[in-house]
Amino acid sequence: MKIKKLLKKFFLVAIFLYVSITFINQQKSLNAYNNEQNNLKAKIQEEEEHKETLLATKENITSPEYIEALAREKLDMYLPNERVYIDIGK
Repeated sequence: MKIKKLLKKFFLVAIFLYVSITFINQQKSLNAYNNEQNNLKAKIQEEEEHKETLLATKENITSPEYIEALAREKLDMYLPNERVYIDIGK
């Protein structure tokens, strides 16, 4: 009779420990997944902003102002009879 009670208590403690350890491990996994989800959401937001920038550039790419600015910045081209000042301090 005492052995049966002792075995019942042992099994109850073993089951409680198993459930507790499983719960703790699952909570760690959930936290890791939540962190990964937050990182991916931030990356998606960043890519959406980049997409908006590219769409704005796409809309302006044929405008004369954009072409002129691009020629000045990238190709060092200027309008005829335009004075260009070069900063020699740089």
